[in-house]
Amino acid sequence: MPQYSLPLTRPGMSVGVLGGSFDPPHAGHVHITREALKRFCLDRAWWLVSPGNPLKSRGPAPLARRMAAARALMDHPRVAVTDFEAQAGTRFTAETLTALTAARPGVRFVWLMGADNLAQLDRWQDWQTILETVPVGVLARPGARISARASRAARIYSGARLPAAQSRKLPLCRAPAWCFVNVPMVAISSTRLRREGRWDTEGRI
Repeated sequence: MPQYSLPLTRPGMSVGVLGGSFDPPHAGHVHITREALKRFCLDRAWWLVSPGNPLKSRGPAPLARRMAAARALMDHPRVAVTDFEAQAGTRFTAETLTALTAARPGVRFVWLMGADNLAQLDRWQDWQTILETVPVGVLARPGARISARASRAARIYSGARLPAAQSRKLPLCRAPAWCFVNVPMVAISSTRLRREGRWDTEGRI
């Protein structure tokens, strides 16, 4: 088994994993992470900063810059920032989760995503493997509530949906299981910050 540098865990701990390029990280990421800790009764949350997004043609700012910005922004005792994807050499979320669950057996991982990602999940490589590997917590994002709940992934896995009122049970569920929760909105995005020139190609913000 490869040895990875990961935040400390113990068997039985529930850990929410929010993946993305974080190009740049922003207040919206902080907001949904804090909400996820509460709504899904998580012991910890990790920001999984990816080397790059396979769905995007243009590469992000350097990984070291994005990691440093993420750690500076997400100041919370139960949240850690990790570059596990770069360490493991994985490119797609499905293979990342397979490697992660193998690296930390006994940890109850929950994949966290915004509703905008659920709306397009069926475009992701081996997307069904994601839902079959770990429970998935979906947090509402501006403008994506309806499209997410009507998405192909939501329809196919409708029988695995946990009611929002039972969201705290999600880490205890066996995959496939997913839960959609509405949270107060923070209308900000990495795309918008880049477009407004508030995060340049060298990763300065």
